[in-house]
Amino acid sequence: MSNTRGLEGVVATTSSVSSIIDDVLTYQGYQIDDLANYSSFEEVVYLLWNSKLPNKAELEEFSTNLIKNMTVPNEIFDYMKLYPIADVHPMAALRTAISQLGLYDHEANEVDADTAKRIALRLQAKIATIVTGFARIRNGKEPVEPKEGLSFAANFLYMLNGEEPKDTEIDAINKALVLHADHELNASTFTARVCVATLSDFYSGITSAIGALKGPLHGGANERVMAMLSEIGEVSNVDEYIQKMFDKKEKIMGFGHRVYKSGDPRAKHLRDMSYKLTNITGETKWYDISVAVEEKVTKEKGLPPNVDFYSASVYHSLGIDHDLFTPIFAVSRVSGWNAHILEQYADNRLIRPRAEYVGPNTQKYIPLNDRD
Repeated sequence: MSNTRGLEGVVATTSSVSSIIDDVLTYQGYQIDDLANYSSFEEVVYLLWNSKLPNKAELEEFSTNLIKNMTVPNEIFDYMKLYPIADVHPMAALRTAISQLGLYDHEANEVDADTAKRIALRLQAKIATIVTGFARIRNGKEPVEPKEGLSFAANFLYMLNGEEPKDTEIDAINKALVLHADHELNASTFTARVCVATLSDFYSGITSAIGALKGPLHGGANERVMAMLSEIGEVSNVDEYIQKMFDKKEKIMGFGHRVYKSGDPRAKHLRDMSYKLTNITGETKWYDISVAVEEKVTKEKGLPPNVDFYSASVYHSLGIDHDLFTPIFAVSRVSGWNAHILEQYADNRLIRPRAEYVGPNTQKYIPLNDRD
């Protein structure tokens, strides 16, 4: 039995949701560059769940249903107000709220195709309301109800800030949501599929995925990137700061990716958005520091940036709290998790790999009273 640490290179299942082949990322065969440049997030969600892009009527119906399902039971927010707010990370709050949300869904334990897709729609819609609701509650504000007529991206910003966002802000969030929607069999997606392969319920699968995404080696990387940029402070400090990290052999968040050889194709879109937004806000130093870090790390270590690196300065430029970066990732990635869960339910087999045993053999049992 061979041992492959971290399952690197192991093909664990088949999937038609997304692919990474020769450093090209596609959703259902559509290249990420085209989707990032031309599609709304709603189109991408429909594509991931239905294996085709919607026509105008299908998109309108889907978008309308999505917004109609954004309302969250008041009990979810009432319980949030009991959290020890000062000590609760938004990802922990999200994990708890999604698990609790399943208690209010009378179809939660059904796994047939039609019901599962209805649950997927409700989860996709409500996760944005949960993230924004918690963000407001911890600041002593009441959650904001979604607004009909606004897109999913616009509603997210509206529910977060209580005012309708500008077009540039909507474009930035929409693009970030599209870029983060799915990424083949990443850690959180694999976790979701392992969970529901036992025929556990949809909410358990998504709760499990959120738990995996919370880690700094997965979704939590973008928050760590912004912490690093803030510590650097000025472009003139980049060389010394990064060199110290090299010398200490510390991991630099936002660089490299196990499945890409020549670079993450999503990164350039957020790099361009970072440039645009930092110029609008007048805080171009965040883009400039990011570029300087990229140049040093890529030149000296051969590691190009991944999607997390420039998403940090994009979200910061939108005035979003740094610890909300990973929950925003989850708001997008739940679309992919949903697609993979639907796919797993449709052709299920329990996921049960083996482990290569490396412990001691032929141990002799010694009665308790005879042990030293």
